[in-house]
Amino acid sequence: MTERTLILVKPDGVRRGLSGEVLRRVEAKGYALVAVELRTATPELLAEHYAEHLGKPFYDPLVEFMLSGPVLAAVAEGERVIEGFRSLSGATDPTTAAPGTIRGDLARAWDAPVIHNIVHGSDSVASAEREIGLWFPGL
Repeated sequence: MTERTLILVKPDGVRRGLSGEVLRRVEAKGYALVAVELRTATPELLAEHYAEHLGKPFYDPLVEFMLSGPVLAAVAEGERVIEGFRSLSGATDPTTAAPGTIRGDLARAWDAPVIHNIVHGSDSVASAEREIGLWFPGL
């Protein structure tokens, strides 16, 4: 089934010059890039994006980190792209992310695992639709 997903290269990935490598891996997997934009997130956008995490212990550090620099936002399209990109990303914790995945190869576990883990990808069709609507309202 053809789907769309939101991909964010987080500030650590942008800062380290890994945006191109992330996009290369997405395209190499066979997914099409529908939209790509380097932008600075706002507190309001992040509050909506991470609304389901409000009140959790990692919420404030995550929002603060996401405000620390530019984010590369992208929409990818393809067969089962949501599941495919999450597999390509690897486990949330870079220490346990498998070699060959974005986080396994590129994320540094000592940089605050789980928050500083290079990328975000939507976790369901409903999340993808909501997140794409927030980051790319014109799509």
